[in-house]
Amino acid sequence: MPYSAPLKDQQFVLNEIAGLADVLALPGNEETSIELVEAILEEANKFASDILAPLNKAGDKGHKFNAGVVTTVEGFKDAYHQFRDAGWVGMRAPAEFGGQGLPALVTMATEEMWCGSNLAFSLCPLLTLGAIEAIHHHASDEIKATYLPKMSSGEWPGTMNLTEPQAGSDLAQVRSKAVPQADGTYLISGQKIFITWGEHDMADNIVHLVLARLPDAPAGVKGISLFVVPKFMVNADGSLGKRNDAFCVSIEHKLGIHGSPTAVMSYGDNGGAVGYLVGEANKGLAYMFTMMNHARLGVGVEGLAISERSYQKAVAYAKERLQSRELGSPDPAAAAIIRHPDVRRMLMTMRAYIEGMRALAYFGGAALDKAANAGDAGERQKNQYLINFLIPIIKGWNTEVANLVTSLGVQVHGGMGFIEETGAAQHMRDARITAIYEGTTGIHGMDLIGRKLASEKGATCNALLAEIEKTIGALAGVEGAEFAAIKRGLEQAAKAAKESAAYILANFDAEPKKAAAGSVPFLMLMGVTLGSWLLAKSALIAKGKLAAGEGDAEFFKAKIITARFFADHIACQALSYGYEILNGADSTLELADELF
Repeated sequence: MPYSAPLKDQQFVLNEIAGLADVLALPGNEETSIELVEAILEEANKFASDILAPLNKAGDKGHKFNAGVVTTVEGFKDAYHQFRDAGWVGMRAPAEFGGQGLPALVTMATEEMWCGSNLAFSLCPLLTLGAIEAIHHHASDEIKATYLPKMSSGEWPGTMNLTEPQAGSDLAQVRSKAVPQADGTYLISGQKIFITWGEHDMADNIVHLVLARLPDAPAGVKGISLFVVPKFMVNADGSLGKRNDAFCVSIEHKLGIHGSPTAVMSYGDNGGAVGYLVGEANKGLAYMFTMMNHARLGVGVEGLAISERSYQKAVAYAKERLQSRELGSPDPAAAAIIRHPDVRRMLMTMRAYIEGMRALAYFGGAALDKAANAGDAGERQKNQYLINFLIPIIKGWNTEVANLVTSLGVQVHGGMGFIEETGAAQHMRDARITAIYEGTTGIHGMDLIGRKLASEKGATCNALLAEIEKTIGALAGVEGAEFAAIKRGLEQAAKAAKESAAYILANFDAEPKKAAAGSVPFLMLMGVTLGSWLLAKSALIAKGKLAAGEGDAEFFKAKIITARFFADHIACQALSYGYEILNGADSTLELADELF
């Protein structure tokens, strides 16, 4: 079925939850207006639905690999050139290097469309933007001048080369070498795995960011440096020169996202790949986190987007598929399955999760913009702590939820759900990878309780819970069963979050394994709590719009119904997560290894 971006929902969240007007008022955003953003989203929707979505199923067949060359599925190359020429790659890239410098919040909304219409395609520009961020923040002026204009235009896509066969997520085990040369360059050698879009035929050059060690580097993560390694060398006049010693030796056969070639890259098989040091030696991992954090937010958007695509397909099928008479109806004719209570439960679950995911992601996008551009230093710092805290939740919760939502999408289709021709299964297979891509949920759970919660003694978490209490107070002043239910669900979630955060803080230093055993449940608990909070705020705003007679009444009624469903069916999960955190550590850790 065709894809169409949920523009009305996106605009509601942008304006009412994320505070688009406040973001556009930040220094540097003066030339971007609400009207311009609306026009951008309209055009992005056209490109996503007309150009990218039709290629999604074809991409699932996978690209061809032969003798180091990846030939993309018919249509991908042309679509990328159209995408590039329309300026979509450089939306958030710095204006000084040919980008448009648009706010992260705005580009997040368009990224949702790219990911929803064709997740595999979207990964190429997503990683390019991350590479641009890393180079712009940390590289020399010479490197910036050489690479950023072509990357910002999309002519030269970028990649991130982190892990290796023996390393996995433990980058302290990286062994790739970088040997300094007399001319100031470095010869890079080693093998990198899981390199998304590491090789393809959509562009004349590819700019790889590669982690490697200098000969005298200290052991561990403190001895890793970052290098720019182009596929083709760049001459002094900006033209392309000889092929660098960087080659794809294979592409992975994956569960999903087949339209994105995941390369095994080999550097230095013929003497050494020429690389250029980014910033200072031995600080590469810190520099790469600039790219990784952007990518992690992007993966959270992927979870949201693929869930939306699955939901749209499930709704369309449920409205068309006739099966069994409607319960309580005198009409013996088969009814559309959307009339059956359990199908409605599944669709409402999908819908409520998606609205929570979108609100959380866009809320984070606004914090990212304020952390970068707020005029007041204190405001920048506060929002930096906020986005740091939110990143593992947005990435982890959104992608874990995407697995549930896309699984429900298959279930709504019944027997046709696991028949590949319907397309429902592709979304489920694609979504499964997102919970691992850019770090497993376990890694992000540990990041959340360690680097974020414990390191600042719960300050940002407590600040969020204080905001939630304000919303609970506002809910108390609204009459009606819907708002009583929304208030009850949010209170339960907030209480569980407060108790669980206190438990983790109390045990993190003395009994770290106990705290760690509850790290993913805490991440999921915070996702549920924040989703419940933001949907409660949506319901309050919708109530106000209805009272004032503004806008689309049916749209606002749906916001209130969905928020109540989230409170009734999803917010209650917080109680389970909280119990698991407070009581489940011993049984998690007790069983002897040999008994597994």
